[in-house]
Amino acid sequence: MEANFWHQKWERGEIAFHQSEANPFLVNHFEKLNLAKTSRIFLPLCGKTRDFAWLLANGYRVVGAELSELAINELFNDLGLAPEISKFRGLSRYSADHIDIFVGDIFAVSSEYLGSVNAIYDRAALVALPAGIREQYTAHLIAITDAAPQLLITYEYDQQLMDGPPFSVTEDEVRQHYGAAYQLKPVESDNVAGVFKGGIAAIETAWLLQKTNG
Repeated sequence: MEANFWHQKWERGEIAFHQSEANPFLVNHFEKLNLAKTSRIFLPLCGKTRDFAWLLANGYRVVGAELSELAINELFNDLGLAPEISKFRGLSRYSADHIDIFVGDIFAVSSEYLGSVNAIYDRAALVALPAGIREQYTAHLIAITDAAPQLLITYEYDQQLMDGPPFSVTEDEVRQHYGAAYQLKPVESDNVAGVFKGGIAAIETAWLLQKTNG
C-alpha cells in the first residue's frame, strides 16, 4: 500500500475511518493503563482523530505520527492551535502546547526523534496496514517506544468479503506480533454494525498490552 493511496484518501475526503467523537473504548478503558496525568501518549498513524482532544482535556501530553500533512493541518485547526513547524530528515514536526506530530513515514520516526513516551494508543494504525507490513510495523513500534504499555483496538471480520483498510486482525495475529514483549488482555469486544461496506459483520476489540517482566 503506497503513500499515495493515503494522500488521495485525504484529498478526496474518503475518511470513513475518522470518528467525530472520542472512541468509546478509549474513554472506557484508557485509565486501566494506570498512567499519571501529564504522561506522554503516542498515537501512531493518527489522522485528525478527536481522541487527541480527549487526551489533552484529561491532562495528558500527546505525540503522533501521520503520513498526511492535510490531516494534521485539519487536526490543529480543529484544536484551535497554531503549530510551530520544523523539518528534518524527511519528516515535519508540528508542535504546540503538550502536542507534537511527526508528519511523514512512520518508519522514519526513530526513538531519538520520538522521545520518551509512557504509553501507546493504537486505534487505527495496525488495522490500517496490509498483512505484509504489520510485522515490520509492530517490531518498529516496540523498538522506538521500548515496549511502552498500549491500548490497542482491532477489528475482526471475514477478509474475503471486503478489502481493507481497515483490515481484519485476529487474536492469533495480535499474539503473534506482541506476545513476546507484552502480557495481552482483551478488555471489551463489541459487534460493529453499519460501519463496513455492505453491512459486513465485524467485531471490534480493545486490548491492554503491558510489558512483560524481564
